[in-house]
Amino acid sequence: MSRALSALRTPDRYLRPGQLPSPEQLAALGTVLCLYRPESSELGGWKHAVSAHACQGMDSEGIRESLCFADARGRCCWRLYLLPDSDFLAWDRLVSAFPARPEPANDGGVAERLWRRLATRLGGEPWRMCALRLHAGDAPGLAASVASLSALGATAARRIARVEGADGELWVDDSNVVPLLHLSSIRHS
Repeated sequence: MSRALSALRTPDRYLRPGQLPSPEQLAALGTVLCLYRPESSELGGWKHAVSAHACQGMDSEGIRESLCFADARGRCCWRLYLLPDSDFLAWDRLVSAFPARPEPANDGGVAERLWRRLATRLGGEPWRMCALRLHAGDAPGLAASVASLSALGATAARRIARVEGADGELWVDDSNVVPLLHLSSIRHS
């Protein structure tokens, strides 16, 4: 679990309200799952964000950590999720500078999750998702490229998408997958 979300922090370690991570700090994260509003683009939420905070949620499948970015109205407009493919040390350094807010507990099991997903779709607050690799752009800007995920990263991203009711496509890099047939033929000497 991230130090930023498991330890008590003093207010002087927080960034000032309105301060956001730099493009360089975000680029250091490696591959992350990006959730954005459908009326926007993958980096649209970044352009509208005025504040950020670290979030942590837990359900029966494990812990989810994210950086939540809010617009001037206080509405969450962009979320970046930690994945097994992300740089954990860079993530830990970055989220330790932000106040942590726990996500509401996902109590109620399958029925509650289905109800919440339906309410999200009908209420007009859906999310889109994609795996991104962020880059520090020219001038004080942020750029991104679509990233492929490991099988473990894709599994984690699908779980997050299911919980958040997000739609989108993920690219899975299966070049590092060793077929089971080859594993069974390995001999130990």
